[in-house]
Amino acid sequence: MLFPPRIVSVLLPQPLPEPFDYELPEGVDAPPGSFVVVPLGPREMIGVVWGERTVPTNRRLKPVLEVIATAPPLPANMRSFIERAAKYICAPMGNVLAMAMRSREALDAPPVATLVMTSGQAIDRMTPAREKVLAEAAAPMTGADLARAAGVSSGVVKGLLDAGALMHVERSLDPPFPLPDPERPPRDLTGEQKEAAGYLRNMVRDNTYRAALLDGVTGSGKTEVYFEAIAEALRRDPDAQVLVLLPEIALTQAVTSRFEDRFGVAPAEWHSAAGSPARRRVWREVAAGRARIVVGARSALFLPYRNLKLIIVDEEHDQSYKQEEGVIYHARDL
Repeated sequence: MLFPPRIVSVLLPQPLPEPFDYELPEGVDAPPGSFVVVPLGPREMIGVVWGERTVPTNRRLKPVLEVIATAPPLPANMRSFIERAAKYICAPMGNVLAMAMRSREALDAPPVATLVMTSGQAIDRMTPAREKVLAEAAAPMTGADLARAAGVSSGVVKGLLDAGALMHVERSLDPPFPLPDPERPPRDLTGEQKEAAGYLRNMVRDNTYRAALLDGVTGSGKTEVYFEAIAEALRRDPDAQVLVLLPEIALTQAVTSRFEDRFGVAPAEWHSAAGSPARRRVWREVAAGRARIVVGARSALFLPYRNLKLIIVDEEHDQSYKQEEGVIYHARDL
């Protein structure tokens, strides 16, 4: 029996208003959100599967060349956001997708380091040098670091590996972000701060789309107030993600330290000064839902959130939230 070809619509990060159709080779699976490599004229490009259909077509379609298995899929809510944003700002969908695909390195699997640690296997021949190594080998580390910590030569470590007392383990160089603790006690709030914080907490509890403006002079404690809204969002949903947008000039160590003081861990940071490894880690951790608090400039709006529950636009009047080149938009409005 002949089956109709499987056709997928693929959106490309180009100034295109809609996805293009491609034929999915037999035996290949590419659900919506998958990153794929497809031909476009003489070039090969990376795009996102936007949908699938089995409607017969008389057109001869080009095939999907590759499914990028190492890339986490673009979540359905993010694909919907791209569609809505494109309509709202009157921009081609492909251009909006391009803003969500700025971190090309994020599609590749993170590099891994090969470390050594104790295997728990007993061996017959022990020496004082070997005992020193095993005493230091409870946690994974490089062979060189282990030898240095134990004060022995690298040959002793190699001998224990050969004997089976040590084993190799692989660890990603992009470790997961630690979970924030919303139950850490906040700073003492004034009466007005408590009233504002209570209002924001109630908004979060309603679990419906609402907006509020928190007004106050510089130094009045607005940050401590919206921290309580963040804490409430994290309490109510163990998988909730929170985005805090800040003007790029305000993304300082002092600001991120305040988040760490309140929630016990530093937030995931996204800004133009971040290097490729940092961007890869944040992008993939956001897509996996493990980056729970994200602090970033306007482009952080286009990260692939799985479960975004709360957005805070700090200093929302700041002009840096408006992009005036390429795709023109205001982050506050999107």
